[in-house]
Amino acid sequence: MSNQAYGHALLAAGIDARLVDLALEVEDEIAPVTRQVEATVRQNEIKVLQGFLAAGVTDFHFGESTGYGYGDLGRGTLDRLFATVFAGESALVRPQIVSGTHAIALCLEGLLEPGGELLLIGPVYPTLEKIAGRHGQAGSLARRGVKVRWLPLAEVMQDPGRAINPDTRLVAVQRSRGYAAAGGMTLEEIGDLIRQVKAVGSRVVLLVDNCYGEFVDVKEPLEMGADVIAGSLIKNPGGGLAPGGGYIVGRDELIERIGWRYTAPGLGRDIGANPAGYRLFYQGLFLAPRVVGEALKGAIFAAGFWDKLGFRVSPAGDARRVDIIQAVELGTAEGLLAFCRGLQKHSPVNSRFVPEPEMLPGYETEVIMAAGTFIQGGSLELSADAPWQPPYTVYLQGGLSAMYAELGNLGAAQEMLERGLLPQVGVGG
Repeated sequence: MSNQAYGHALLAAGIDARLVDLALEVEDEIAPVTRQVEATVRQNEIKVLQGFLAAGVTDFHFGESTGYGYGDLGRGTLDRLFATVFAGESALVRPQIVSGTHAIALCLEGLLEPGGELLLIGPVYPTLEKIAGRHGQAGSLARRGVKVRWLPLAEVMQDPGRAINPDTRLVAVQRSRGYAAAGGMTLEEIGDLIRQVKAVGSRVVLLVDNCYGEFVDVKEPLEMGADVIAGSLIKNPGGGLAPGGGYIVGRDELIERIGWRYTAPGLGRDIGANPAGYRLFYQGLFLAPRVVGEALKGAIFAAGFWDKLGFRVSPAGDARRVDIIQAVELGTAEGLLAFCRGLQKHSPVNSRFVPEPEMLPGYETEVIMAAGTFIQGGSLELSADAPWQPPYTVYLQGGLSAMYAELGNLGAAQEMLERGLLPQVGVGG
Protein backbone atom coordinates (compact mmCIF):
# COMPACT_ATOMS: atom_id res chain seq x y z
CA MET A 1 0.00 0.00 0.00
CA SER A 2 1.38 3.41 -0.92
CA ASN A 3 1.70 6.13 1.70
CA GLN A 4 -1.14 8.01 0.03
CA ALA A 5 -3.45 5.01 0.10
CA TYR A 6 -2.47 4.24 3.69
CA GLY A 7 -3.20 7.83 4.65
CA HIS A 8 -6.64 7.65 3.06
CA ALA A 9 -7.35 4.42 4.91
CA LEU A 10 -6.44 6.06 8.22
CA LEU A 11 -8.68 9.01 7.47
CA ALA A 12 -11.53 6.65 6.64
CA ALA A 13 -10.92 4.94 10.00
CA GLY A 14 -11.56 8.23 11.79
CA ILE A 15 -7.99 9.38 12.47
CA ASP A 16 -7.49 13.15 12.28
CA ALA A 17 -5.58 14.36 9.21
CA ARG A 18 -2.94 16.08 11.33
CA LEU A 19 -2.16 12.84 13.12
CA VAL A 20 -2.05 10.97 9.82
CA ASP A 21 0.44 13.43 8.36
CA LEU A 22 2.57 13.14 11.49
CA ALA A 23 2.51 9.34 11.33
CA LEU A 24 3.67 9.32 7.70
CA GLU A 25 6.45 11.74 8.56
CA VAL A 26 7.63 9.53 11.42
CA GLU A 27 7.54 6.41 9.23
CA ASP A 28 9.97 8.01 6.80
CA GLU A 29 12.31 9.15 9.56
CA ILE A 30 12.57 5.80 11.36
CA ALA A 31 13.21 3.70 8.24
CA PRO A 32 17.00 3.40 8.85
CA VAL A 33 16.42 2.22 12.43
CA THR A 34 13.80 -0.36 11.49
CA ARG A 35 16.20 -1.76 8.89
CA GLN A 36 18.64 -2.48 11.70
CA VAL A 37 15.87 -4.31 13.56
CA GLU A 38 15.23 -6.41 10.49
CA ALA A 39 18.88 -7.50 10.44
CA THR A 40 18.59 -8.70 14.05
CA VAL A 41 15.37 -10.54 13.25
CA ARG A 42 17.02 -12.48 10.45
CA GLN A 43 19.93 -13.60 12.60
CA ASN A 44 17.58 -14.75 15.34
CA GLU A 45 15.36 -16.59 12.87
CA ILE A 46 18.40 -18.54 11.67
CA LYS A 47 19.34 -19.35 15.28
CA VAL A 48 15.83 -20.58 16.15
CA LEU A 49 15.53 -22.72 13.02
CA GLN A 50 18.91 -24.28 13.74
CA GLY A 51 17.64 -25.07 17.23
CA PHE A 52 14.60 -26.86 15.80
CA LEU A 53 16.79 -28.87 13.46
CA ALA A 54 19.19 -29.83 16.24
CA ALA A 55 16.30 -30.93 18.49
CA GLY A 56 14.74 -33.04 15.73
CA VAL A 57 11.26 -31.65 16.33
CA THR A 58 8.42 -33.70 14.83
CA ASP A 59 4.65 -33.31 14.96
CA PHE A 60 4.61 -36.17 17.46
CA HIS A 61 6.11 -33.75 19.99
CA PHE A 62 3.02 -31.54 19.80
CA GLY A 63 0.76 -34.16 21.40
CA GLU A 64 -0.86 -34.19 24.82
CA SER A 65 0.21 -36.12 27.90
CA THR A 66 -1.75 -37.17 30.97
CA GLY A 67 -1.35 -38.26 34.56
CA TYR A 68 2.22 -38.05 35.80
CA GLY A 69 3.53 -37.31 32.34
CA TYR A 70 6.28 -39.92 32.52
CA GLY A 71 8.28 -40.10 29.30
CA ASP A 72 6.64 -36.99 27.82
CA LEU A 73 8.81 -36.51 24.74
CA GLY A 74 7.11 -33.24 23.81
CA ARG A 75 8.02 -31.76 27.18
CA GLY A 76 11.60 -33.03 27.08
CA THR A 77 12.24 -31.90 23.52
CA LEU A 78 10.81 -28.45 24.24
CA ASP A 79 13.20 -28.15 27.18
CA ARG A 80 16.16 -29.08 24.97
CA LEU A 81 15.03 -26.67 22.27
CA PHE A 82 14.88 -23.72 24.70
CA ALA A 83 18.24 -24.69 26.15
CA THR A 84 19.78 -24.65 22.66
CA VAL A 85 18.19 -21.38 21.51
CA PHE A 86 19.08 -19.51 24.72
CA ALA A 87 22.57 -21.05 25.01
CA GLY A 88 22.05 -22.96 28.26
CA GLU A 89 22.79 -26.50 29.41
CA SER A 90 19.24 -27.29 30.51
CA ALA A 91 15.79 -25.73 30.59
CA LEU A 92 12.48 -25.97 32.40
CA VAL A 93 9.63 -24.85 30.11
CA ARG A 94 6.17 -25.42 31.56
CA PRO A 95 2.61 -24.19 31.01
CA GLN A 96 2.11 -24.51 34.77
CA ILE A 97 4.54 -21.64 35.41
CA VAL A 98 1.92 -18.91 35.54
CA SER A 99 4.05 -15.81 34.90
CA GLY A 100 7.54 -14.41 34.68
CA THR A 101 7.30 -13.54 38.37
CA HIS A 102 6.50 -17.19 39.14
CA ALA A 103 9.51 -18.35 37.10
CA ILE A 104 11.80 -15.98 39.00
CA ALA A 105 10.30 -17.05 42.33
CA LEU A 106 11.05 -20.69 41.49
CA CYS A 107 14.67 -19.76 40.80
CA LEU A 108 15.09 -17.81 44.02
CA GLU A 109 13.33 -20.38 46.22
CA GLY A 110 15.15 -23.28 44.57
CA LEU A 111 18.62 -21.78 44.84
CA LEU A 112 18.57 -19.91 48.16
CA GLU A 113 18.62 -21.40 51.65
CA PRO A 114 18.24 -19.81 55.11
CA GLY A 115 21.30 -17.77 56.03
CA GLY A 116 22.26 -17.16 52.42
CA GLU A 117 21.98 -13.71 50.91
CA LEU A 118 20.12 -12.46 47.86
CA LEU A 119 21.41 -9.23 46.34
CA LEU A 120 18.88 -7.46 44.12
CA ILE A 121 20.49 -4.94 41.81
CA GLY A 122 18.80 -1.84 40.46
CA PRO A 123 15.09 -1.14 40.25
CA VAL A 124 12.92 -4.26 40.12
CA TYR A 125 9.23 -4.91 39.53
CA PRO A 126 6.98 -4.46 42.58
CA THR A 127 6.05 -8.15 42.36
CA LEU A 128 9.68 -9.19 42.88
CA GLU A 129 9.94 -6.98 45.95
CA LYS A 130 7.12 -9.00 47.51
CA ILE A 131 8.83 -12.30 46.73
CA ALA A 132 11.98 -11.01 48.40
CA GLY A 133 10.01 -9.64 51.34
CA ARG A 134 11.08 -6.03 51.39
CA HIS A 135 8.11 -5.20 53.60
CA GLY A 136 8.00 -8.46 55.51
CA GLN A 137 5.35 -10.24 53.45
CA ALA A 138 4.27 -13.65 54.70
CA GLY A 139 5.84 -16.48 52.71
CA SER A 140 8.60 -14.26 51.36
CA LEU A 141 12.29 -15.15 51.22
CA ALA A 142 13.05 -12.79 54.07
CA ARG A 143 10.47 -14.51 56.29
CA ARG A 144 12.13 -17.85 55.47
CA GLY A 145 15.51 -16.76 56.74
CA VAL A 146 17.11 -15.54 53.52
CA LYS A 147 19.01 -12.29 53.83
CA VAL A 148 17.99 -9.71 51.22
CA ARG A 149 19.75 -6.53 50.15
CA TRP A 150 18.98 -3.96 47.45
CA LEU A 151 21.73 -1.95 45.75
CA PRO A 152 21.77 0.31 42.67
CA LEU A 153 23.85 -0.91 39.75
CA ALA A 154 26.25 2.03 39.92
CA GLU A 155 27.15 1.26 43.53
CA VAL A 156 27.87 -2.38 42.76
CA MET A 157 30.03 -1.51 39.76
CA GLN A 158 31.92 1.15 41.69
CA ASP A 159 32.96 -1.22 44.48
CA PRO A 160 31.98 -4.85 43.82
CA GLY A 161 34.25 -6.03 46.65
CA ARG A 162 32.08 -4.16 49.11
CA ALA A 163 28.79 -5.14 47.47
CA ILE A 164 29.51 -8.89 47.53
CA ASN A 165 30.13 -10.51 50.92
CA PRO A 166 30.77 -14.12 52.06
CA ASP A 167 27.03 -14.73 52.59
CA THR A 168 26.04 -13.60 49.10
CA ARG A 169 24.71 -16.63 47.24
CA LEU A 170 22.71 -15.12 44.39
CA VAL A 171 22.69 -11.82 42.54
CA ALA A 172 19.55 -10.98 40.57
CA VAL A 173 19.25 -8.31 37.94
CA GLN A 174 16.40 -7.20 35.71
CA ARG A 175 17.11 -6.81 32.00
CA SER A 176 14.15 -4.59 31.14
CA ARG A 177 13.29 -1.18 32.52
CA GLY A 178 10.07 -2.22 34.28
CA TYR A 179 8.52 0.92 35.76
CA ALA A 180 11.89 2.65 36.17
CA ALA A 181 12.56 6.09 34.74
CA ALA A 182 15.88 4.91 33.30
CA GLY A 183 16.14 2.29 30.59
CA GLY A 184 17.06 -1.36 31.12
CA MET A 185 20.46 -2.99 30.83
CA THR A 186 22.31 -3.75 27.63
CA LEU A 187 23.92 -7.15 27.22
CA GLU A 188 27.33 -5.50 27.51
CA GLU A 189 26.33 -3.95 30.84
CA ILE A 190 25.07 -7.32 32.04
CA GLY A 191 28.35 -8.91 30.98
CA ASP A 192 30.41 -6.25 32.78
CA LEU A 193 28.37 -6.73 35.95
CA ILE A 194 28.81 -10.50 35.84
CA ARG A 195 32.57 -10.24 35.38
CA GLN A 196 32.85 -7.83 38.32
CA VAL A 197 30.73 -10.01 40.59
CA LYS A 198 32.48 -13.27 39.61
CA ALA A 199 35.88 -11.69 40.23
CA VAL A 200 34.87 -11.20 43.86
CA GLY A 201 32.70 -14.27 44.40
CA SER A 202 33.24 -16.93 41.75
CA ARG A 203 30.52 -19.18 43.20
CA VAL A 204 27.84 -16.50 43.33
CA VAL A 205 24.93 -17.35 41.02
CA LEU A 206 23.88 -14.64 38.55
CA LEU A 207 20.16 -14.66 37.72
CA VAL A 208 18.80 -12.43 34.95
CA ASP A 209 15.11 -11.61 34.68
CA ASN A 210 14.94 -11.84 30.89
CA CYS A 211 11.31 -10.70 30.49
CA TYR A 212 10.72 -8.39 27.51
CA GLY A 213 14.34 -8.81 26.34
CA GLU A 214 14.35 -12.09 24.43
CA PHE A 215 15.40 -11.77 20.76
CA VAL A 216 15.84 -8.00 21.02
CA ASP A 217 19.54 -8.60 20.41
CA VAL A 218 21.39 -11.42 18.64
CA LYS A 219 22.71 -12.81 21.94
CA GLU A 220 21.13 -13.66 25.29
CA PRO A 221 22.38 -13.15 28.88
CA LEU A 222 23.70 -16.72 29.27
CA GLU A 223 26.14 -15.92 26.48
CA MET A 224 27.37 -13.00 28.59
CA GLY A 225 28.13 -15.23 31.58
CA ALA A 226 24.81 -15.38 33.43
CA ASP A 227 24.07 -18.66 35.24
CA VAL A 228 20.27 -18.66 34.94
CA ILE A 229 17.65 -16.70 33.01
CA ALA A 230 13.90 -16.75 33.46
CA GLY A 231 10.88 -15.30 31.73
CA SER A 232 7.28 -15.59 30.61
CA LEU A 233 5.91 -17.33 27.52
CA ILE A 234 3.15 -14.74 27.07
CA LYS A 235 5.92 -12.25 26.41
CA ASN A 236 8.63 -12.47 23.73
CA PRO A 237 9.46 -16.19 23.44
CA GLY A 238 5.83 -17.26 23.11
CA GLY A 239 5.55 -15.48 19.77
CA GLY A 240 2.01 -14.33 20.54
CA LEU A 241 0.76 -17.94 20.36
CA ALA A 242 1.71 -19.58 23.65
CA PRO A 243 -1.45 -19.50 25.81
CA GLY A 244 0.53 -19.21 29.05
CA GLY A 245 3.56 -20.57 30.83
CA GLY A 246 7.10 -19.64 31.68
CA TYR A 247 10.67 -20.82 31.14
CA ILE A 248 13.95 -21.10 33.03
CA VAL A 249 17.26 -21.84 31.27
CA GLY A 250 20.76 -22.18 32.66
CA ARG A 251 23.39 -24.49 34.12
CA ASP A 252 22.21 -28.05 34.49
CA GLU A 253 22.87 -28.37 38.24
CA LEU A 254 20.90 -25.19 38.90
CA ILE A 255 17.95 -26.21 36.74
CA GLU A 256 17.92 -29.53 38.62
CA ARG A 257 17.59 -27.73 41.96
CA ILE A 258 14.94 -25.39 40.59
CA GLY A 259 13.06 -28.41 39.27
CA TRP A 260 12.91 -29.83 42.81
CA ARG A 261 11.21 -26.62 43.90
CA TYR A 262 8.91 -26.70 40.88
CA THR A 263 7.52 -30.13 41.85
CA ALA A 264 9.20 -31.84 44.81
CA PRO A 265 12.66 -33.14 45.77
CA GLY A 266 13.15 -36.48 44.11
CA LEU A 267 10.58 -35.74 41.40
CA GLY A 268 11.98 -32.60 39.81
CA ARG A 269 11.52 -31.76 36.16
CA ASP A 270 10.89 -35.29 34.86
CA ILE A 271 7.24 -35.30 35.79
CA GLY A 272 4.16 -33.27 34.94
CA ALA A 273 1.62 -33.70 32.16
CA ASN A 274 0.19 -31.25 29.66
CA PRO A 275 -3.25 -32.46 28.49
CA ALA A 276 -3.51 -29.52 26.05
CA GLY A 277 -0.40 -30.42 24.03
CA TYR A 278 2.62 -28.39 23.01
CA ARG A 279 2.12 -27.18 19.44
CA LEU A 280 1.50 -23.54 20.34
CA PHE A 281 4.66 -23.43 22.45
CA TYR A 282 6.81 -24.78 19.62
CA GLN A 283 5.14 -22.66 16.97
CA GLY A 284 5.27 -19.57 19.17
CA LEU A 285 9.02 -19.91 19.70
CA PHE A 286 9.50 -20.45 15.98
CA LEU A 287 7.72 -17.16 15.19
CA ALA A 288 9.09 -15.23 18.17
CA PRO A 289 12.05 -13.48 16.47
CA ARG A 290 9.76 -12.10 13.76
CA VAL A 291 7.03 -10.95 16.16
CA VAL A 292 9.56 -9.40 18.54
CA GLY A 293 10.94 -7.48 15.56
CA GLU A 294 7.46 -6.20 14.75
CA ALA A 295 6.99 -5.11 18.36
CA LEU A 296 10.33 -3.27 18.25
CA LYS A 297 9.34 -1.46 15.06
CA GLY A 298 6.10 -0.44 16.73
CA ALA A 299 8.00 0.88 19.76
CA ILE A 300 10.36 2.85 17.54
CA PHE A 301 7.36 4.42 15.79
CA ALA A 302 5.78 5.27 19.15
CA ALA A 303 8.96 7.00 20.31
CA GLY A 304 9.13 9.20 17.22
CA PHE A 305 5.40 9.88 17.14
CA TRP A 306 4.92 10.91 20.77
CA ASP A 307 8.17 12.88 20.76
CA LYS A 308 6.83 14.98 17.89
CA LEU A 309 3.63 15.51 19.87
CA GLY A 310 5.74 17.10 22.60
CA PHE A 311 5.94 14.29 25.16
CA ARG A 312 9.04 12.95 26.84
CA VAL A 313 9.83 9.44 25.59
CA SER A 314 12.30 6.79 26.69
CA PRO A 315 14.14 5.37 24.90
CA ALA A 316 14.46 7.80 22.01
CA GLY A 317 13.50 6.60 18.56
CA ASP A 318 17.09 6.09 17.43
CA ALA A 319 18.39 4.64 20.71
CA ARG A 320 19.60 1.09 21.09
CA ARG A 321 16.80 -1.13 22.41
CA VAL A 322 17.25 -3.50 25.35
CA ASP A 323 13.60 -4.58 25.55
CA ILE A 324 10.28 -4.07 23.75
CA ILE A 325 9.02 -1.44 26.22
CA GLN A 326 8.44 2.17 25.24
CA ALA A 327 7.78 4.74 27.95
CA VAL A 328 5.81 7.92 27.26
CA GLU A 329 5.52 10.52 30.01
CA LEU A 330 2.02 11.97 29.66
CA GLY A 331 2.17 14.33 32.63
CA THR A 332 -1.46 14.26 33.70
CA ALA A 333 -3.99 11.75 34.95
CA GLU A 334 -6.40 12.92 32.24
CA GLY A 335 -3.83 12.29 29.54
CA LEU A 336 -3.01 8.82 30.86
CA LEU A 337 -6.68 7.86 31.09
CA ALA A 338 -7.38 9.08 27.55
CA PHE A 339 -4.30 7.31 26.17
CA CYS A 340 -5.28 3.94 27.64
CA ARG A 341 -8.91 4.28 26.60
CA GLY A 342 -7.95 5.24 23.06
CA LEU A 343 -5.57 2.30 22.79
CA GLN A 344 -8.26 -0.04 24.09
CA LYS A 345 -10.76 1.27 21.54
CA HIS A 346 -8.34 0.35 18.76
CA SER A 347 -7.63 -3.18 19.99
CA PRO A 348 -8.96 -6.31 18.27
CA VAL A 349 -10.38 -7.81 21.48
CA ASN A 350 -12.48 -6.07 24.16
CA SER A 351 -12.45 -2.81 22.23
CA ARG A 352 -15.60 -1.71 24.06
CA PHE A 353 -14.05 -2.15 27.49
CA VAL A 354 -13.18 1.07 29.34
CA PRO A 355 -9.89 0.97 31.30
CA GLU A 356 -9.92 2.29 34.86
CA PRO A 357 -7.14 2.42 37.46
CA GLU A 358 -7.37 -0.26 40.17
CA MET A 359 -5.32 -2.23 42.65
CA LEU A 360 -3.87 -5.42 41.19
CA PRO A 361 -2.17 -8.37 42.91
CA GLY A 362 1.51 -7.73 43.54
CA TYR A 363 1.40 -3.92 43.20
CA GLU A 364 1.57 -1.22 45.87
CA THR A 365 -0.30 1.47 43.94
CA GLU A 366 -3.25 1.56 41.57
CA VAL A 367 -2.40 0.56 38.00
CA ILE A 368 -4.25 1.24 34.77
CA MET A 369 -3.96 -1.20 31.90
CA ALA A 370 -5.10 -1.28 28.28
CA ALA A 371 -4.91 -4.76 26.78
CA GLY A 372 -7.22 -5.86 24.01
CA THR A 373 -5.25 -9.05 23.55
CA PHE A 374 -6.06 -12.57 22.38
CA ILE A 375 -4.02 -13.98 25.29
CA GLN A 376 -5.01 -12.45 28.61
CA GLY A 377 -2.07 -10.32 29.72
CA GLY A 378 -0.15 -11.24 26.57
CA SER A 379 2.56 -8.58 26.65
CA LEU A 380 3.90 -9.40 23.20
CA GLU A 381 0.57 -8.20 21.88
CA LEU A 382 0.00 -4.46 21.96
CA SER A 383 -0.79 -3.37 25.49
CA ALA A 384 -0.02 -0.58 27.92
CA ASP A 385 0.07 -0.19 31.65
CA ALA A 386 1.03 2.53 34.08
CA PRO A 387 1.17 3.23 37.81
CA TRP A 388 -1.58 5.72 38.64
CA GLN A 389 0.77 8.38 39.97
CA PRO A 390 2.82 11.35 38.70
CA PRO A 391 4.41 11.81 36.21
CA TYR A 392 1.74 9.50 34.70
CA THR A 393 4.14 7.58 32.48
CA VAL A 394 2.60 4.89 30.31
CA TYR A 395 4.61 1.81 29.38
CA LEU A 396 3.77 0.45 25.95
CA GLN A 397 4.82 -3.01 24.91
CA GLY A 398 4.25 -5.43 22.11
CA GLY A 399 2.43 -5.48 18.82
CA LEU A 400 1.93 -8.62 16.74
CA SER A 401 2.67 -6.42 13.75
CA ALA A 402 4.23 -2.99 13.45
CA MET A 403 1.12 -1.79 11.63
CA TYR A 404 -1.22 -2.80 14.43
CA ALA A 405 1.09 -1.09 16.93
CA GLU A 406 1.03 2.07 14.84
CA LEU A 407 -2.77 2.01 14.64
CA GLY A 408 -3.00 1.58 18.40
CA ASN A 409 -0.81 4.62 18.98
CA LEU A 410 -2.87 6.65 16.55
CA GLY A 411 -6.02 5.55 18.36
CA ALA A 412 -4.57 6.71 21.68
CA ALA A 413 -3.61 10.06 20.17
CA GLN A 414 -7.05 10.46 18.59
CA GLU A 415 -8.71 9.99 21.98
CA MET A 416 -6.41 12.60 23.52
CA LEU A 417 -7.07 14.95 20.61
CA GLU A 418 -10.83 14.70 21.06
CA ARG A 419 -10.44 15.50 24.75
CA GLY A 420 -8.30 18.57 24.02
CA LEU A 421 -5.14 17.05 25.45
CA LEU A 422 -2.75 17.58 22.51
CA PRO A 423 -1.96 21.30 22.48
CA GLN A 424 1.82 20.94 22.26
CA VAL A 425 2.17 21.19 18.50
CA GLY A 426 -1.12 22.84 17.67
CA VAL A 427 -3.03 19.59 17.73
CA GLY A 428 -6.29 19.68 19.68
CA GLY A 429 -7.19 22.06 22.48
